Amino acid sequence: MAGYITQKYGTWRGLLRSALAHGEVALGRHQPLMLNRSEIRRLVFVCHGNICRSAYAQGLARTAGLNAIGFGLSTSAGAGAHPPLVIAAAARGTDLGQHQSQRVEDYVAQEGDILLVMEVRQMRQIAADTRLGALPRQLLGLYASPPTPHIHDPYGLDDGFLPACLTRIEAAVAGLVTAFPAARA
Repeated sequence: MAGYITQKYGTWRGLLRSALAHGEVALGRHQPLMLNRSEIRRLVFVCHGNICRSAYAQGLARTAGLNAIGFGLSTSAGAGAHPPLVIAAAARGTDLGQHQSQRVEDYVAQEGDILLVMEVRQMRQIAADTRLGALPRQLLGLYASPPTPHIHDPYGLDDGFLPACLTRIEAAVAGLVTAFPAARA
């Protein structure tokens, strides 16, 4: 059982956060804020450090021809992508060798941006931020099929979890391609 949890959710905490996220989304408590999809011109991927999840999502979106950037809610600028992620992404056809993390403080909103967030608690953090709270936002994983409202951070976890995390992000970015046609670069 522990091996299954590690590979599918990363940790028991990842399983719990996933279950809670499903409940919060079902109850409408995840605080989304949406524009008409045709008004979305740029995808902004958000996670904790901008070295794993949002870095990979940004790389995939750009490869798919979408206008995309990303930032971390608690990071320093200029860090490279997490080395195990760089290797795994390259094996899947996405080059993250030149990625440099961006801080939330350096993000400059543009008309047509949507913030695509990995976790419900990050959605709450954005909603409470005076600078970001009025921006369109949604959980990235809700664009996957099946929807996955929580994409757990693989940083520092067993490498066995990384493929599941990347597969969830890939499914969500594939959904973005059809959901936001006006975001084409």
